[in-house]
Amino acid sequence: MSSGSPVESVRRTFALLEELNRQRITSVQHLHATTGLPKSTIVRLLDTLCILGYVRNDPRQGGYQVTSGVRSLSAGFHGDPLVVEAARPWAIEFTRRFKLPVGIAVFDRSSMVVRLSTTLDSPMSPFHATINMRLPVLTRAMGRAYLAFCPADEREYILEVLASSDHPEDQVARCPEEVREIIARVQRNGFAERSPAVEPKSSNTFSVPITLEGNVLATIGLSYFSSSMPKAKAIAAYVPPLMDLAKNIESSVAALHAEFIHEQPSMREKPADRKQRVAAPL
Repeated sequence: MSSGSPVESVRRTFALLEELNRQRITSVQHLHATTGLPKSTIVRLLDTLCILGYVRNDPRQGGYQVTSGVRSLSAGFHGDPLVVEAARPWAIEFTRRFKLPVGIAVFDRSSMVVRLSTTLDSPMSPFHATINMRLPVLTRAMGRAYLAFCPADEREYILEVLASSDHPEDQVARCPEEVREIIARVQRNGFAERSPAVEPKSSNTFSVPITLEGNVLATIGLSYFSSSMPKAKAIAAYVPPLMDLAKNIESSVAALHAEFIHEQPSMREKPADRKQRVAAPL
């Protein structure tokens, strides 16, 4: 939530950058006509942006243009931030409709990390707070959904990492037959649920993946009190709309991703980059 009015010089600078981004080459006159800023102000701001490396004034091309330096301004907008931005309105609307909390988790190193949660919007949440909570992969619904639907090479590498982990909930990674059973069940059902052996046992979680181009970007989970209804009834009531929610988020992610890739084609994650992310030390 904003705490006050924007700093005018910052607002003017971004107004210039936005217009410069729309044009291949532009002039002070054009920027004055489109932004309404005084020409003297535009010249001073352009001089500053040129010094900082975001804008170039090239007489051979007849005006001002943005440089590759502007890409650094959006270098952080991919992966987690992109999924969260796409998911937020859908997740809020889902909780408004069903009263239950949903969370978006991304894979990080050796566990899932909750990056978005509607717990505070839900009157029936089993949890007080979940943001930045780290969840083991093999016992938690959001981890199981990720593992079951991610590419096979990534799954294999994750399991190698988990097999060397000391975390109690990662020990199942050393039992290949049990792991295969977990993965097969999730793939067969189309959704994952939390292991009944882990806390909190008063609630349960269902989860499905959010995918793009064959990769799992994140998983979305819904939690409810187990005593509120039989599990079969909960599956029938909540899993289909949860799957619809994931599809809506995927559509929004795809639109944002296409726009982002158009601006920054070099930012597409490669398999080697994904493997490095998985293997990064804690």
